[in-house]
Amino acid sequence: MHGSSGRQPMIVSSWWFQGAILTYILGFAVLGILAYLAYEEQPPIPTQVVDDSGGVLFTGDDVLDGMNVFQRFGVMQYGSVYGHGAYLGPDFTADYLHRSAEAVTREYAGNSSDEAIVRQIVTSEFHDNTYDAVTGVVKWSGPRAKAHDLLIDHYAAQFNNRQSEGGKQAQWITNQEDIRKLTAFFAWTAWTGTANRPGKGFSYTNNWPPEPLAGNYVTAESITWSVISIIALLGGAGIILYFFGKYDWLGWGKERALVKFRPVTEVTITPAQSAVVWILFVSSFLFVLQTLLGGVAAHYRAQPGDFFGVDISSFLPFNIVRTWHLQLAIFWVSASFLAAGIFIVPLITRREPKGQAPLAILLLIAVAVVVFGSLAGEYAGVMNWIPDVWFWFGHQGWEYLELGRVWQILLIIGLLFWVVILWRGLRGTLKTTHFGNMPWLLFYSALAIPAFYAVGLLAGSRQGFVITDFWRFWVVHLWVEDFLELFTTIVVAYMFVLLGMVRSTTAIRVIYLDIILYSIGGVIGTMHHLYFSGTPTAHLALGATFSAMEVIPLLLLTLEAWGFIRSGERSAASVHLHGWAVWFLVAVGVWNFFGAGVFGFLINLPFVSYYEIGTNLTANHGHTAMMGVYGMLAVGLLLFCLRYLVHPDKWSDRAAKLSFWSLNVGLAWMAFFNLFPVGIVQLYDAVNEGYWHARSLDFLMTRWVNILEWARFPGDALFIAGGTLPLLWLCWRAIRYPNPARLNPKHDITADLFTPQPGADSAGT
Repeated sequence: MHGSSGRQPMIVSSWWFQGAILTYILGFAVLGILAYLAYEEQPPIPTQVVDDSGGVLFTGDDVLDGMNVFQRFGVMQYGSVYGHGAYLGPDFTADYLHRSAEAVTREYAGNSSDEAIVRQIVTSEFHDNTYDAVTGVVKWSGPRAKAHDLLIDHYAAQFNNRQSEGGKQAQWITNQEDIRKLTAFFAWTAWTGTANRPGKGFSYTNNWPPEPLAGNYVTAESITWSVISIIALLGGAGIILYFFGKYDWLGWGKERALVKFRPVTEVTITPAQSAVVWILFVSSFLFVLQTLLGGVAAHYRAQPGDFFGVDISSFLPFNIVRTWHLQLAIFWVSASFLAAGIFIVPLITRREPKGQAPLAILLLIAVAVVVFGSLAGEYAGVMNWIPDVWFWFGHQGWEYLELGRVWQILLIIGLLFWVVILWRGLRGTLKTTHFGNMPWLLFYSALAIPAFYAVGLLAGSRQGFVITDFWRFWVVHLWVEDFLELFTTIVVAYMFVLLGMVRSTTAIRVIYLDIILYSIGGVIGTMHHLYFSGTPTAHLALGATFSAMEVIPLLLLTLEAWGFIRSGERSAASVHLHGWAVWFLVAVGVWNFFGAGVFGFLINLPFVSYYEIGTNLTANHGHTAMMGVYGMLAVGLLLFCLRYLVHPDKWSDRAAKLSFWSLNVGLAWMAFFNLFPVGIVQLYDAVNEGYWHARSLDFLMTRWVNILEWARFPGDALFIAGGTLPLLWLCWRAIRYPNPARLNPKHDITADLFTPQPGADSAGT
């Protein structure tokens, strides 16, 4: 039935569509205000920092140049600033602050025997904001200036050491002027960590990092908003569970789908769908590479000096390994999603326009150029082979945005090209259906992927780190945790509809529920990354409260997923055609609850985050959420597509089963035998000994921590050998033995993927 406009009307109440739009409008309106506040209240970069005699220690240009050194050599993939970055090296904000506070304390202790007076003097000096808004000058005392000079020598020894150590390459940064400017950048971040905001009793970073020597303790605001966020979580969860327990809004109780999947040989395969197998093969190959690099990165934490007796850090240093490991995670998961999008469109529209297959191959070539070009550029940048064009072709320097700006732009163009491919396939259907129905939701979510990745272009090379980090986390959080989540929810919902497991009305309610509930917390909750990165207190307050509410949809959808899974079990009970793909989707629900929900909420409380940011608890959340949700989903989509692409006689359920259990057991092993226990010990050490110590190599090499690092390796070996290699083998089988049910490009697709069973109330499409 079509409305007066000639379009099929909304298949559910229009309130869902309007509610989703309103949620996004309100969420991004608040983010706009927070962006304005971030610009207006960012910590100043002084024109000069001078000692008490007027001598210049460093300038504002030195700070920005030092930040560029930090970027160019990929230091953020070795250590961190403001707690953001890699975890093998120190957090340089905390490291600089602790060492300078120690040096200043020693200077004053030589003139006074009263420890309390000395501590009061040091605290007062570090928290006294001497920035002159008129001249842009900051004045430091003689002892603090002397400490800065000592730290220049310290970091010169750290980065220009003839012997590689701790995962760094030998003689990493050799230019003394680069070292001086890099130290100025570290000094500025430490200054923002202690200098009180004008009119406030805490620093620009809400007194982060914790450092008693400099008078840095957790603020009352952090504790208060932690309590409020817990109240918001418990209250919101109670309200949502009450209403969804009282009203069957999603309609699981009405599902009575009993279907039989159509044999693979009777499902027509279009030219573009056939081309998808090459994208899946590349995706699986990148997955293997990514996990191998992850194993090397883990080894650096267990044995920083060498790799089973061989020093590889001179040509494969930790920062390169981690850069590639993180970038390949994004690349292989994204490639799987691109392939699933292209594969599923003909199943939705029952047609495929001419030329889709060549466009899919062209997309694959473009992606390959970006992937391998950016990896090579990152290596060349860190090795200082392209010092003049490092930002454009080398290592851009920001975690999750490591690839050079040219590669970043090309990737955005490639993603837009993918959207064009989807639009060509969907346009006939889009013209005939309401703007709030599933085909349009699929198109919107696909368009949002390049759009929000493009926000990363706002992270410039000559603006302050605070603003750069603000925009970077739009990519990290909104792109990864919101819009990729939306796209995958829609694709999975469509997959279940096409398989006859659920009705379209049920699927679209799940999609809108995901949009509304995730966006209520997720959009404004982006700020939970920026509690201590120089943004004002409003970011901490709203980030804490709304990020806590991100757990609510995870809890609700976990409960609703039981009905979703049971519906699928009834459908697949007799054939098991997509049994292992469905099991991977079950794994997504489990890891979504633990990785994003439990582990995410644990570190999102400001009071906890104050001590744990940049520790293994952060890594634990990152791995279980990224791999547990997006990785498992990518594999599930891969198996769904492969089941129709490979000759049925050459399919192996045994390989899919091996991959499922190896990936899930390996990930659980990594989380519960390494990342989580080390993170808890690290959290205790940060409170008891100091954050700087918990992030030091000395802590990492303590006996029991080192044992836990070595304990990770059986899980890693299982994950790599048993989890990734069978997927690559299945992709190769699909290339070597394709499904003979190829479609003539001139023919339409007429067959459903399922046939209703007699007497059953089929879900239908």
